[in-house]
Amino acid sequence: MLRYRLREMIIDREFKEGRRIPLEEISRVTDIHRTTLSRIAGQRGYNTTTDNFDKLCRYFDCPIERLIEYIPDEQMTPEKEPGSTSS
Repeated sequence: MLRYRLREMIIDREFKEGRRIPLEEISRVTDIHRTTLSRIAGQRGYNTTTDNFDKLCRYFDCPIERLIEYIPDEQMTPEKEPGSTSS
């Protein structure tokens, strides 16, 4: 599975710049729809284009490895179903 690290990148940049950076601002600069950015940041397993990652790499001035992390399936823990209880 690929893990997108967009939230972490935003937090790092906010810390460095000393200000909050809304998705709307990143959307304006990168020309990636705000909804797409939100899904990349928060939806596990979201499928997006490499063009979006190219734009994000330019925005954050970073290599792709800072935005995407590969996690082998055997290291993944299953998500709990809503309403399920642990035993």
